Amino acid sequence: MSPNSRTRLIMPILIIVVGVGWLLSDEGICPDINWVWTLGLGVIGILTVVVSKGFDKASVVIGPSFLLASLLSMLRQTGRMSLDIEVPILVIGIGALSLLAQLPAIPTPGWLIAQPPTEEAGTSSQTNPGDQAHGKTGLL
Repeated sequence: MSPNSRTRLIMPILIIVVGVGWLLSDEGICPDINWVWTLGLGVIGILTVVVSKGFDKASVVIGPSFLLASLLSMLRQTGRMSLDIEVPILVIGIGALSLLAQLPAIPTPGWLIAQPPTEEAGTSSQTNPGDQAHGKTGLL
């Protein structure tokens, strides 16, 4: 699947998540949970990994952080955890994932690697074809 086709999947998947969350709330399945928010966080976490074509130093932090936020949000909304516990756990999780991203086995994302400028054949003198016709060159 090409990167372009992956990004085209984001909006339909997010719309499906909103619909599922809405349906879960209307059907009374854990009505105390804001499913749109909770599932939205989870899907963003999954899509981060999918769109970046797997784990790299960025997606290994961002994706699981959103999944952890989704899980902790669900626990807080059902009364199993307070906000005073949720936020520090989330901060610790992000720190641990950031530490994990430092491992040499985890690749740097392609968009972060500086690409050397490529010089196409025949364009090294930076001349305008019209200038050559009038006896001008790209040299001063």
